[in-house]
Amino acid sequence: MKTFKAFRIHSKQGQIHSGFENLKLDDLTPGDVIIRSVYSNINYKDALAATGKGMILKKFPLIGGIDVAGFVEDSKDDKFQIGDEVLVCGAGLSETLDGGYSHYVRVPGNCVIKLPEGLSLYQAMAIGTAGFTAALAVNQIQHNGQSPDMGAIVVTGATGGVGSYAIDYLSGLGFEVNAISSKQDQVKYLESLGASKVISRQELSIGNRPLEKSLWAGAIDCVGGELLSWLTRTVQPLGNIAVIGLTGGIEINTTVMPFILRGINLLGINSVYCPNEIKNKIWHRLAADLKPRHIDKIVTQEINFEQLPEMFEAYIQGKVTGRTVVKIQS
Repeated sequence: MKTFKAFRIHSKQGQIHSGFENLKLDDLTPGDVIIRSVYSNINYKDALAATGKGMILKKFPLIGGIDVAGFVEDSKDDKFQIGDEVLVCGAGLSETLDGGYSHYVRVPGNCVIKLPEGLSLYQAMAIGTAGFTAALAVNQIQHNGQSPDMGAIVVTGATGGVGSYAIDYLSGLGFEVNAISSKQDQVKYLESLGASKVISRQELSIGNRPLEKSLWAGAIDCVGGELLSWLTRTVQPLGNIAVIGLTGGIEINTTVMPFILRGINLLGINSVYCPNEIKNKIWHRLAADLKPRHIDKIVTQEINFEQLPEMFEAYIQGKVTGRTVVKIQS
């Protein structure tokens, strides 16, 4: 195989630098499945890794991109045949393994998911880790007893990829969804996804009592920090809070009272350590009852591979609404 293009991240004397390079298969981290990449996407985590604003990579150099979808080019794992349509999400790409921002990706077979019938490669990457994580959160709160008749679910950080998909899935399942966002110019966008009410983050009155008035039946939190602390005090008895994000901070300030007096549940959502059995279940739900109804609204842009580097800063600054799909090659 000739050389191919990849977006690689290096660390030199503590400084991160990244860019396109020409590589060979022997340059890639080990694996028994080789994928010809067709699509990837951009997540906040990708922007942190590429710019050095967050310590995402656990070794250097590595190719960026936590998601990829394409065709099996070669496989030593008998579960996959040449030509199979596959995807890889939430499997350590761009952390310990070379990622999806490359014409070719080599990964262990246990990282690879066969594309479920009913999804295209493009749709898989439009969903990506963000949409998968949102689906994992919805699945988890349902598993923990959350149902539409309990009342409204609030979604924070609602205009991001995870928040957007969470609104789409929940409303499609019959839940009433409230959205909290600092982007009041995106109210119509959030309503178009299924939010019945959009609340301005700037107008929230966040108290500091151990328990506040119960406002929501449950929550999917993509922000963390002060907002998550407040949610623990405002979710009604037996409600679930799925915890995903940290853009608002990594610390929470609460007491045991919401947990022992209201019996609320704080559910950590992590796509990397998700067992393959659950990953397959979630991806098949994403091709069935959780299949996004508004994917054309949530994907706000598709870019070519060459445009990738210029996109990251907007993610760092929180200026991106919805999802960006990256066309790696035809």
